[in-house]
Amino acid sequence: MTVDTKMNREDDKDKNSRSAYFGSPALDVSVAFPQATAASVFPPSVSDYYQFNDLLIPEEQALRKKVRQCMEKEIAPIMTKYWEKAEFPFHIIPKLGNLCIAGGTIKGYGCPGMTITGCAIATAEVARVDASCSTFILVHSSLAMLTMALCGSEEQKQKYLPSLAKLDTIACWALTEPENGSDASGLRTTATKVEGGWLIEGKKRWIGNSTFADLLVIFARNTITNEINGFIMKKNSPGLMVTKIENKIGLRIVQNGDIVMNKVFVPDEDRLPGVNSFKDTNKVLAVSRVMVAWQPIGIAMGVYDMCHRYLKEREQFGAPLAAFQVNQQKLVLMLGNVQAMFLVGWRLCKLYEKGTMTPGQASLGKAWITLRARETVALGRELLGGNGILSDFLVAKAFCDLEPIYTYEGTYDINTLVTGREITGVASFKPASLAKRSRL
Repeated sequence: MTVDTKMNREDDKDKNSRSAYFGSPALDVSVAFPQATAASVFPPSVSDYYQFNDLLIPEEQALRKKVRQCMEKEIAPIMTKYWEKAEFPFHIIPKLGNLCIAGGTIKGYGCPGMTITGCAIATAEVARVDASCSTFILVHSSLAMLTMALCGSEEQKQKYLPSLAKLDTIACWALTEPENGSDASGLRTTATKVEGGWLIEGKKRWIGNSTFADLLVIFARNTITNEINGFIMKKNSPGLMVTKIENKIGLRIVQNGDIVMNKVFVPDEDRLPGVNSFKDTNKVLAVSRVMVAWQPIGIAMGVYDMCHRYLKEREQFGAPLAAFQVNQQKLVLMLGNVQAMFLVGWRLCKLYEKGTMTPGQASLGKAWITLRARETVALGRELLGGNGILSDFLVAKAFCDLEPIYTYEGTYDINTLVTGREITGVASFKPASLAKRSRL
């Protein structure tokens, strides 16, 4: 045997052993790390330190309990798997439909007609276990369905809302474009009137649920009036193409898409008669911004619950991590944040119910709550040490999921400017020189 032949055989043997080694499945986290319980068995809720549950009416308390039980039983065991694969678990849609929360505050048409507080509590309870699921429902319900309810014709409501309420059909809401994110009012998608309907041309980006939605609520600029109009577009329409956005680090279960519309025909009967300017979208965004503010409340609740259990289970230096002063300090800071966030969110709901909530109040709530949630989740990541970067223990997943929520429905900075305009009377969205030029 030559030296080369012997070396080749040894290389083959080494490759085979490496192949067997690297082909071994990963240890289940309960086997690899038995000292603490993973989030697939979700921790009990212990974040309501000031007993805010007493502020809820009995119907809202019952709804909270029902949603919490479903999320902990049905979603918690599978969420990490689907988050890592960036795939949507379509088999859970009927289970979410059985919760009867889609449609939120809408009355009639098979919708639950909840109080906005009840809707907010449901949003938080879903987000406590999985932020992606809450975003799926929020886009479908608080954006697409609410637009149809507030801006649609009676015929459109009767035609579309009942099946949407049961999650038999799914909707998305398409406003954001590649060139227009925060400056959404400058959208470039066009709607041209033709016989019997409209031709829609343009692009949308970051549209949640869009890759599998049956109905797409599309906003486009009327080429005659130059105002923003709304349309209900059906999937598989000729000229419509939707592709998934890959490589996200947050809300990985949510299927965000790029939408390209090449002269897609929408019949007159599917034009939303209540959308005649960009201002008409504010009726919907006022509610959805409150709902978005409750997502980080739920996320922070879940992270606190996870850290509370972990610190009592995990031991180092002969004692549970909960016995160390610095860990207690961080845990208490997290708990204080959750109490404050809940109270601001609850007050927003009450202002809305009274009809006195302003856009600035909604924007401040969303901006401040997401900021506090970021701090809370970052502290949770520290408390879990190495396990704080594993999605199995929730915190790393929540850490990533919070980033897009901090950004969508108005970035932190844009929302502060909305509030700033309201309290000063001066708009500062554009540099002063550009704003002055646009007035000339």
